[in-house]
Amino acid sequence: MGQKKLIANNKKARHDYFIDEVYEAGVVLTGTEIKSVRQGKVNLKESYAKIDNGEVMIYNMHISPYEQGNRYNVDPMRERKLLLHKQEIRKLIGYTTQKGLTIVPLKLYLNDRGLVKMEIAVARGKKLFDKRDDIAKKDADRRMEKQMKKHWQ
Repeated sequence: MGQKKLIANNKKARHDYFIDEVYEAGVVLTGTEIKSVRQGKVNLKESYAKIDNGEVMIYNMHISPYEQGNRYNVDPMRERKLLLHKQEIRKLIGYTTQKGLTIVPLKLYLNDRGLVKMEIAVARGKKLFDKRDDIAKKDADRRMEKQMKKHWQ
């Protein structure tokens, strides 16, 4: 594994879901989209993945139009194909047919060869009380860290 340049991170996914299994997928992009991605103009916040006709597609991923692009710019919210191995897609189909499991994007990055890759995860939705527990735990950890810092000064 070489150098990875993080482009977009979906923090909301880890807050809203329990992550079960993580996969790396390639993303099919057009010419001007890749230029916008390299500039970091991507938003993963409300995006999700679905399997259509044996292909994994990403929806609601916003890639801002490239400024120097002209008529070649495409719809910033169009669905885009994710590239995975057949056995991985079959596994994902198995997971998504189970109740309550969904595919969410975690991060988008450039790998060491300059290719755009997306980390997707099979995830289970969190209930409101699970989110509250996470927030309370984070808060307690922060307070403890503060006390430890104060104690060692």
